[in-house]
This record gives sequence, structure tokens and C-alpha cells, in this order.
Amino acid sequence: GRLEAVTQQMGYHPQYLESFLKMQHYLMHMDGPLPFDCRHYIAIMAAARHQCRYLVNLHVLQFLRAGGDPQWLRGLEFIPPKLRNLSEINKILAHRPWLITKEHIEKLLKISEWSWSLAELVHAVVLLAHCHALASFVFGCGCEQDEGLGGRGSLKPLSLGSQCFCEATAGNSCSQELLRINRKRSLDSCMELDSLRERMQRIHVETEGREEMRLLQQDREEGEGQGVAVGVQSGSLYGLSPLADPDGEVTGATNLACYTQDPDFGYQDFARRDEDQTQVFRVQDYSWEDHGFSLVNRLYSDIGHLLDEKFRMVDGLQSSAMAKRQGCEPSVFKRGIWNYIHCMFGIRYDDYDYAEVNQLLERMLKVYIKTVTCYPEKTNSEMFDRFWKQFKHSEKVHVNLLILEARMQAELLYALQAITQYMI
Repeated sequence: GRLEAVTQQMGYHPQYLESFLKMQHYLMHMDGPLPFDCRHYIAIMAAARHQCRYLVNLHVLQFLRAGGDPQWLRGLEFIPPKLRNLSEINKILAHRPWLITKEHIEKLLKISEWSWSLAELVHAVVLLAHCHALASFVFGCGCEQDEGLGGRGSLKPLSLGSQCFCEATAGNSCSQELLRINRKRSLDSCMELDSLRERMQRIHVETEGREEMRLLQQDREEGEGQGVAVGVQSGSLYGLSPLADPDGEVTGATNLACYTQDPDFGYQDFARRDEDQTQVFRVQDYSWEDHGFSLVNRLYSDIGHLLDEKFRMVDGLQSSAMAKRQGCEPSVFKRGIWNYIHCMFGIRYDDYDYAEVNQLLERMLKVYIKTVTCYPEKTNSEMFDRFWKQFKHSEKVHVNLLILEARMQAELLYALQAITQYMI
């Protein structure tokens, strides 16, 4: 399974892993407002914002397995307008969520035949936030550089030894039922892989033939015959690598730009302006516990409970060793990381002294957190190795889990607040 690298890293904290897998399974595979193929395509769009090939490749395969139209994998120009209209909110949520307004929500909900329902939009927003945050975890723990996925190098994630991953987690209170489900899912994936490979190759052959005929016809009409062979031969027209790699693995997206609009749009430091206090998002006015949870749970049944469980689970993870090294209580240390991440997105807590952040977090740790949170695609092995050399790998994974959840909650808060304002 393509998620094995992610699962191995999260496996250092098996109780969190179980909560994560439960929420993700519900989001991607259980009953909900959005069709299954659309869910995976939205995930592709979200992961492509951070150039995360690992997640794009995973969801390309899942998209095809769910019966998705292979033509959509050629890029945003080939998908229905309703889905393409999600590009703007995807771009803003991924990089500058504080710019989302009720006007963005209104535009999606009131575009005649291509309009979204509130329930569909909430499902889509949770998907986008989930995949943006998961891309941060993928880069932060080095899963993007896992062999066979075309990464730039290795962040040297620690091996779990000779044990099977399921065996390694079995002694750490990971439920037997979850392990049984994962084993069955792995077997099912293996059985489906051969047919999926054949389908991918058949899709390529068919697509290539149609595209070549179209280009040849275009050349005859325009009298420009040079460039046709290059375009077809390169494979970049399709958004998919046409053939299996030497090890027989189906390769995925080769040109992630086809899934994004305005690729130069990225994170900019959130600047607090004293003359415009409305730019600062105050948790006292709109919080997950008091507002976001009830709204998302009402429009997308049960997802609020699963998200809330995941937020609480990461908050409850043991971090005594990390905190001890910093000379503080675990809760103080984790809150410093969480509030620092939210601060980068313009979210402020009136009851928190932000001077604590500089006291608790060393400079290299702050650099690492900001990079993984705001532009994860720029994370490199040197950055991973240098931050807190004295800390165990499981503690570094813990930091990346805090980044994942804090970032996801930040994006959800902005999106749900805009939806609330629209509904009012």
C-alpha cells in the first residue's frame, strides 16, 4: 500500500494512528455528500498545491479504482466546471487561509447548474484541509523521499526493524480489529494491483492514440508539424507516466502543474495591522469547540466527532521527554507549538503570552516548524537532521503530528467561519 511510509511513521504513536485511519477511511470511503471518484480527485488537487507526488500518486490510483474518468487525469481543463471551480478555494486554503471570505463561499453555492450544496462544500473543505495538512506530514517525515516515489533524497526515517509493521504496533495497544482490517486491505490491494496496472497501460494507449490523432489533425489544419512528436513522446500531456517502472510499479503523476491554477501563489507571512484588527482571527470569537464542531457535524454527519477525536488524541500524546529537555510541563510545550503554528496563520489566543514561544522553541525547531507548515515542499534532509539532534525519532514524529493537526484545524476554522457568515 502507498500509505505504508506514512503508516510506519504514525505507528510510533499507535493510538493516534488508529484515530487517524478511522477518520480518513470515513472521509474517503464511507457514505457522504461527494462521489468517491470526486473525493480522490479533490485530494489530488490539494496535494498538488504542495507538489506532493506521494499523495498525488496514491490518489490517482484510488481515483481509477473508484471508476474515475481517466481523461480527468490530464488536468483541470478536462474536469467538470463544478469541480474546477474549487481551485480558488483550494489555492487560498493551502497557502493563505485568512483570505477566505463568505463571497468565496457564495460564489461556489450560487453558480446555477454548477453550484455546490452546503453539505458537498463542507465535505470538500474537510478533504482539502486534510490533504494539505497530510502533505506537511509527508514532507516533514520524509515519506515523499521514500524509494520508488521519485523523491529528491532520503530524510532517513528510522526503520521499525525486521518486524512487520502490524507486529510492531500489536504490542502498543493498537486494536486487533484495526490490524485485521489493514491486513485484509493489503491483500485486497495486492489482488487488484495487476488488473489496475493493465488498466493504467490500456488507458495510456487509448489516450495516446486519441491525442496523437487530435494533434495530427491540428497540424494539418494549422500547418505546424514540428513539436507533435515531442509532445506525444514526452508523456507530459497525459498527467500520467505511461508505463510501469522497472520494478513493475505503476507510476503516477509526472506533471503536477496540470492540477493547479496560479502555481506561483504561495504562503506570505501573516502581517498583523494595528489599524485593521479584523484581520486577526480571535479564537475567543470563533473556536472549533464552540462553533466549528457543531457546524461541520450538522452538514456532514459524524465527521465532526472523528475530527474532534483526532484533535484530542494528538493533544493527549505523551511528550514528557521533549518537555523535560525544555524544562517545562508537557502541556505547556505542546501548547507553544500549537499556538505558534496558528499564529503563522493569523489565529490568536487572547489568554496566551506569545513571548513563551521564543522561550520554549529553539530557533532551528521554529525554522523547521514554519517550513513544514507553510511550504512543506521546501523541507530538506539537512533541516530534518539538524532540528533537535538529541531527540528520538518518535519525538520528531510527534512534532510533525502536532503540525498536521494544528494546520488542519487552522484551515477548517477559516473555511467554517466563512460558511457561517454566509449562512447568517
